[in-house]
Amino acid sequence: MKTLLLSVFVALSFSACGRLADVGQAPALTPLVESNETIAMSAPPEIDILADRDPLRAASLWTGSRQSLLGDRRAGNRGDILTVVVEIDESAEINNATNRSRSGSESFKVPELFGLPQVLDERLAEGSGGFSNGVSANTQSESDGSGGVRRKERLAVRVAATVIDVQPNGVLRIEGRQEVRVNFELREMLVTGYVRPEDISRQNEITYDKIAAARISYGGRGQITDMQQPRYGQQVADILLPF
Repeated sequence: MKTLLLSVFVALSFSACGRLADVGQAPALTPLVESNETIAMSAPPEIDILADRDPLRAASLWTGSRQSLLGDRRAGNRGDILTVVVEIDESAEINNATNRSRSGSESFKVPELFGLPQVLDERLAEGSGGFSNGVSANTQSESDGSGGVRRKERLAVRVAATVIDVQPNGVLRIEGRQEVRVNFELREMLVTGYVRPEDISRQNEITYDKIAAARISYGGRGQITDMQQPRYGQQVADILLPF
């Protein structure tokens, strides 16, 4: 037990030392080096073979290439960028109530059994009752339960995401990260998932409800976030203490 407590104390001490280094410093932004987005953007662009063979076609305003006047500029290749629109305005309210009751009564009497009840009644003390009354039992149980859930969420943000991979069936895998630091508080928005190219609008935007396996995270780190979290000792005590 002493070894366990010592190990916990050492771990908490090391974590606290790491936090002490951030005192008086603003939260550091995540570097873009070697991220999935930068790796996807570093891939060589696709080459229009027909345009290379025909220079006049490459200079035409009516081709389907992205450089033309009416070309499709929606994201569709690895390294392309599109805008993810996250507008969540949901609310839910659930109320449940349960009421259950049960009662039972059992009675067992032996007025005559080869004359034994009468013999025992004569020997029992006066006023103690007779043996012939037998056994009687009454049971009763009652249970009441109620529960309720009330939730309301509202979030409206826009974040630029990068196509980091194109699946064999043409579905695009996207990933976007946005960090905004104001004074000593950093707000971070993460979006990942899979989208179909045909779901992307002409404005090169897609709403969050059209993203399959969407993973959306909006949080932060900094002084305000630290104040909203319980201390490490409280968290460990809440886990270890049974009551």
